[in-house]
Amino acid sequence: MSAEWYVLIEEDRQGRKRVQGVEFERHDWKLAAAHRVRGDEARVAAVAEDAALHYMPMSLARHAKPGDQEARHAFKAQDGSWVVLLGLRGYQCHIRVTTARLMHVREEKETPPKSLKEMLRSAWEGPPPPVGPWSPPTED
Repeated sequence: MSAEWYVLIEEDRQGRKRVQGVEFERHDWKLAAAHRVRGDEARVAAVAEDAALHYMPMSLARHAKPGDQEARHAFKAQDGSWVVLLGLRGYQCHIRVTTARLMHVREEKETPPKSLKEMLRSAWEGPPPPVGPWSPPTED
């Protein structure tokens, strides 16, 4: 596989959730965009910097009016990733911009539907054993 470089943009997702009468604030990351970039690592880093300085998440863009300019604090980490704090009209959010090389691809493959005979057999035999969680290979 040739080197395929991407700029990944993650947005924070905020929300509130009530559990047994207690309200919790939820913050997590969502991959919002994966842009393929042709060129060497320097070009990919330049595109990531441009994204950090100009990308506007939809959660903030929907509050913008023509002529508004958002507050932006862009921090570049030692590993080359960016964390950007954005604010507009009292709303705030943050994004993370990273560069990544695509290393593995596997397409989805669905099993064909079962025949009536196979459905009856599986109903008689019961469900298959569950697939266990991933664990690292053992060293021999």
